[in-house]
Amino acid sequence: MLAGVSIDYYTRLEQGRERRPSDQVLDALAKVLHLDPEASEHLHELARPRTSGAVGRGNCVSPNLLRFMEGCDHAVAFVVNRRLDFLAKNPLARAHYEGLEGNDNVLRMVFLHPAAREFYVDWEQEASHFVAHLRAVAGTGRDDPLVLELVEELSRRSEDFRRMWARHDVQARAQMFIRYRHRQVGEMALLFETLRLTSAPGQFLVIGQAEPGSPSAHALAKLGRLAATMDDSSG
Repeated sequence: MLAGVSIDYYTRLEQGRERRPSDQVLDALAKVLHLDPEASEHLHELARPRTSGAVGRGNCVSPNLLRFMEGCDHAVAFVVNRRLDFLAKNPLARAHYEGLEGNDNVLRMVFLHPAAREFYVDWEQEASHFVAHLRAVAGTGRDDPLVLELVEELSRRSEDFRRMWARHDVQARAQMFIRYRHRQVGEMALLFETLRLTSAPGQFLVIGQAEPGSPSAHALAKLGRLAATMDDSSG
């Protein structure tokens, strides 16, 4: 009633029998349901499915971007796709996640690696944010076999993931402030920026930096020296 649609029409929407609601109807429902801008955008994406198979394609990272990342020695930098697979990491990122690198996906690392709960100071908060981020960036790509495979795997292996996924939270975080407890350099807090790569749809460049002059900046600098040592030994 508040959205100005009939009960029959709304029921058809909920049951999936009405697949083409207008933008006006979607806007009205978002307003009545008090959806924030991200959740409202997600609702519109669900009503306008992307071409099947969009997720999981284009996982080759540009050589120019790789060169930029390799030369970025003051920030943690990595590239992920829509389902949060790691596609590339710079030396500082490799050192940052050292000991957790057995997983090629952010969510697998967070929910399945035993050390993750110690690594993330605010594990519960960050884990729920990553789940909400997956829903937001995947959009209708959740129908993609690769995304469904990841969700099914995590649901089977992690009770915490099942609990958080069932909440249907949607939050695409362009900016993240995350606290870590690194086993070699101690605690540090990094501010991350997430950038969509227009030259590679479905890829995101994530860059994490510390506040200049802060204890976290000193810890990150120490991590950078360790990263250089790791690269020298691997070379």
